[in-house]
Amino acid sequence: MLGLAVERFDQRVLALMAHDAHAPMTLTRLADRQQICAAHIHILRHLPVGGARLTDLAREARMTKQAMAQAIAQCVAWGLVEQRNSVSDQRARLITFTPLGLTWLAVYGAAVAQAEAEFRQQVGTEVATVVALGLEAYATGN
Repeated sequence: MLGLAVERFDQRVLALMAHDAHAPMTLTRLADRQQICAAHIHILRHLPVGGARLTDLAREARMTKQAMAQAIAQCVAWGLVEQRNSVSDQRARLITFTPLGLTWLAVYGAAVAQAEAEFRQQVGTEVATVVALGLEAYATGN
């Protein structure tokens, strides 16, 4: 059930992004054509604004470095992120948002907020609160 709920939520977020009047056409086309998948969403929503190393993103996403590198390459091709040498470790590549990527992040945040509001409206505030508390407890192992 949790997997289905996450999939439904992600699909709703993409649908909202595809029809956001403030999003650049590039973003709406990617979302509308469903070219952005769960892996891309995971990368982009967990990428700190200051950037992160590919190995750290892979570990956080529980993906192999190779799979993460492939997803990052797609995000680079779409103009959402860029790779550059890390200042602290010249061997490491730092993944950072481009200006378009920061716009994507803002549009994504607005879509998530709207999808969460729709969820609360559909199931009611009390149920939504219980679900949120339950998910928090489950995620932290409590």
